[in-house]
Amino acid sequence: MKIKVIIADDNSFIREGMKIILATFDEFDVVATVEDGQEAVAYCEAHEVDVALMDVRMPNLNGVEATKQLTERTRTKTLILTTFDDDEYITDAILNGAKGYLLKNNDPERIRDAIKTVYHGHHVLQDVVLDKIKSGLSPGKPDKTDKEDKADKFDRSLFTERELDIMALIAKGLANKEISKKLFISEGTIANHITSVLSKTGLEHRTQIAIFYLTGEVNK
Repeated sequence: MKIKVIIADDNSFIREGMKIILATFDEFDVVATVEDGQEAVAYCEAHEVDVALMDVRMPNLNGVEATKQLTERTRTKTLILTTFDDDEYITDAILNGAKGYLLKNNDPERIRDAIKTVYHGHHVLQDVVLDKIKSGLSPGKPDKTDKEDKADKFDRSLFTERELDIMALIAKGLANKEISKKLFISEGTIANHITSVLSKTGLEHRTQIAIFYLTGEVNK
């Protein structure tokens, strides 16, 4: 069964170019291309769509708000395709339910892998995007209790060496399949380690693991 994809971008050149690129892969069926977030939401509410490739800056309804509505109203998973100019939207998009955040200048194979990763319920966050999140974190934080402060610090002693290895590779933007090849362990074993890390930190998904590993802070 092919992965049903919708492409939302107000630039017709990018829309059609992405459609042509995805057509070269057997895994995908591009069911629609739309010009803004409003059209994307309307289409996904009326049709079965697995993954929405979403631009950020669009008229009528931007990609961040569209992502929020898709998350609340449909089963469609959102992968944001963006440019360096869209830094300000990164955190909001993730908080609104985006499963991935990828730059448009990636190779077709990277975009293909990202779509498949998002489709299977995992998160994709490119390393350069993680760097932007890290550099944009505000140093001013509300006061916390000792218990909360302890829980939010990256204490390496809480994790096994294998868990730390996996966290480091997640922080580099690698998917489980890529981590499996690097560490010579099965994807199932990796999933078990990730579950353990999530349990120890109280985090919810791999994107938060990446941010936690890079910054030492829990960003829920």
